[in-house]
Amino acid sequence: MPIADLGDIRLNYALTGPEDGVPVVFSNGLGLNLSMWEPLLPHLPADWRILRYDRRGHGASQVTPPPYTMGQLVRDTESLLDHLGIKGCVFVGLSLGGMVAQGLAVKRPDLIRALVLSNTAARIATAEIWQERARMARKGGLAALLEASLERWFTPAFRTSPAAALWREMFLATPLEGWIGGAEAIAGTDFYTTTAALTLPTLGIAGDRDGSTPADLVRETTDLITGSEFALIRRAGHLPHVEQPEIYAELLTRFVRERLI
Repeated sequence: MPIADLGDIRLNYALTGPEDGVPVVFSNGLGLNLSMWEPLLPHLPADWRILRYDRRGHGASQVTPPPYTMGQLVRDTESLLDHLGIKGCVFVGLSLGGMVAQGLAVKRPDLIRALVLSNTAARIATAEIWQERARMARKGGLAALLEASLERWFTPAFRTSPAAALWREMFLATPLEGWIGGAEAIAGTDFYTTTAALTLPTLGIAGDRDGSTPADLVRETTDLITGSEFALIRRAGHLPHVEQPEIYAELLTRFVRERLI
């Protein structure tokens, strides 16, 4: 996959689909890389121009020392879209990626035509919780956080299936500094006021078994944006596109077709 040299950071990305297709950008959760979207891709329209990328400190992108700030992660994404000449995209952000989506939509409305806020919020948990998780990671590595993370991410049925092995491996393969940097960025972020100023088409998606960003929290954030819509996916946790990819793709495709095409 290509690497974009953006000056202060090098980001790994994948760009597929026709050049004149609807631009759709996918932004990952903490402790995950761009391959997290692969279960969804076969169910999406073939005429979409899809960008996936590894954020700073994740996947095959450059690892820089923490702390990271949300402004820094937003700027990285902004620079990547400018580098690739992408404007007016549908931006799908999950968890940490959804926080980046909110910040970027406020900063650069020319880049984002519509938002999909998946399993995310204007503020996720508390600074104290994230600081404690970062402390645990420094002491025991990401293995110290693995089981608790998977319990929040997936339903019991999925978590105990052979399919969960991939997600264990992906989480543990995340560079420790990158995970800690991302956690510290979340800890310092509260977008309630800025997100409430947004007016672009927005779809909120939640899983009814999500232990990281419960459905009510996702709905609360989505409702900040006038004219937004919200969808709940049942029998799914924090990564509903993994457990229910067909339903997730149907929601996303309908939203794009009804609101943008």
